[in-house]
Amino acid sequence: MSLAALEREIHACRRCPRLVAWRERVAVEKRAAFRDETYWGRPIGGFGDPSARVLLLGLAPAAHGANRTGRVFTGDRSGDFLFAALHRTGYANRPVSRRRGDGLALTDCFITAAVRCAPPANKPLPEERDACAGWLRAELALLAQVRVAVCLGAFAWAAGLSHFAPALRPRPRFGHGTEVRAGAVTLIGCFHPSQQNTFTGRLTPAMLDAVLERARRLLE
Repeated sequence: MSLAALEREIHACRRCPRLVAWRERVAVEKRAAFRDETYWGRPIGGFGDPSARVLLLGLAPAAHGANRTGRVFTGDRSGDFLFAALHRTGYANRPVSRRRGDGLALTDCFITAAVRCAPPANKPLPEERDACAGWLRAELALLAQVRVAVCLGAFAWAAGLSHFAPALRPRPRFGHGTEVRAGAVTLIGCFHPSQQNTFTGRLTPAMLDAVLERARRLLE
């Protein structure tokens, strides 16, 4: 199976009734600033370089970000912060991403999420997380070159450990800059580029750049 074929399967997923109802409700009610736009309102596949050695793993699509634009981390403040950093560090060809097909391209980097539908209050339930785990496994099976996984936030850190190091005990705690070797892959913890973190200075551009640059050094 190709990444494109897998993405089509992900787009058709309706496994989690609560998430299906929420993502579709948001797509109809919309936010006032986007009232003239057609929302995606479906699950989100990953995006980036099929030969990527660096994986960025997030939590889930934002209700008015990826759930609107159809591409992970696209169309919200978190994505603005992330793509600017990816451009500064040489992973992206442009610093801004607004929608699918806008010319953004990633080099040696692939971005995806642990949960593929926008969850209410950005909080997936454990059963929703588990139902989505198969999509991540299928994606990573096709991304054979991945050697570094940057986990954006504690939720993504837990998902990354579950995939790459399921038997590791004790479970390493999430922390910004924490590194764990899991076979051929190194996991790096990074604060999520949410407004809660970026507006308060908990995560600065320099801090995110340092993590992305560290990921590249680990490939050497």
